[in-house]
Amino acid sequence: MTRVTKAPEERRQEIIDTAMKVFYEKGYEKTSISDIAREMHVAQGLCYRYFSSKEELFDVAIDQYAQKQVDHICGILHEKMSLDELIRNMPTFLETENNDSYAQKVCHKKGNVKFHYQLSLKVCAKLQPVVKKLLLAAEEEGAVHIQDPETMASFCVYGQLGVLLNQEISPEERAERIRSFLLELIKKFS
Repeated sequence: MTRVTKAPEERRQEIIDTAMKVFYEKGYEKTSISDIAREMHVAQGLCYRYFSSKEELFDVAIDQYAQKQVDHICGILHEKMSLDELIRNMPTFLETENNDSYAQKVCHKKGNVKFHYQLSLKVCAKLQPVVKKLLLAAEEEGAVHIQDPETMASFCVYGQLGVLLNQEISPEERAERIRSFLLELIKKFS
């Protein structure tokens, strides 16, 4: 067997991608670092060179997936829009979670609610500073008057989780409820 040398970032990403595939196929609990290494046809020591444990590897993979979702959401932020327009045009979770990656499959697979919650919290943590920056910019322009933009940003981001995680209403209705509430909230501070 010929040893294939890859750049560290390329190898690290290969480990992450392979791990998510194996987590999806075998389940997180039943997967070990040796299973991931075997799938890659490498020694398990190579995986440990990049990640100290299966847990760390999973956390990095979920963080990376959350960042991709946030990047997708932030894709429209380069355009100059009012907060009202921004809320109306903001991609919803229906659009950001619409891919066929193993990370998406692991986080949304029936029975993996814990992983979905973990992903949701990571997305919120990444979005909160973005929303705070938007609120500060709107405050500077005189569009809104908010005494505590950081708390408002946290409320706007983390406050959505109760609706987002409610499986008793359709995904479309969840998205509409959130959009309507945020529009109503922004009006109160205009």
